[in-house]
Amino acid sequence: QVRLVESGGGLVQTGGSLRLSCAASGGTFSYWVMGWFRQAPGKERERVASVDRSGVNTYYADFVKGRFIVSRDNAKNTVVLQMNSLKPEDTAVYYCTAGVTLGDMPSYWGQGTQVTVSS
Repeated sequence: QVRLVESGGGLVQTGGSLRLSCAASGGTFSYWVMGWFRQAPGKERERVASVDRSGVNTYYADFVKGRFIVSRDNAKNTVVLQMNSLKPEDTAVYYCTAGVTLGDMPSYWGQGTQVTVSS
């Protein structure tokens, strides 16, 4: 069983930055493809970014390309989402995830952390 705990959410103004962190425990961290999803009120969950086991290959949704950066530290069992140039439409609950492949739905989810971007 993998446990994922997010931190770093909060309130920020348009154009600002936030750094989300996710600490993983249980299992072998380097086995998992790690990622971030988000869900805004009244909308479905959507994939934001993912990083492969080595940390070399990444995926970004079009709506965050050039603004967000995902990275991982296999020695510390952590994954980070650096969010820059934030927009009000980035307001959502952000979830850390662990899965087997970049494209499939994740196997494990964190509890989520709220990100609110004010205009």
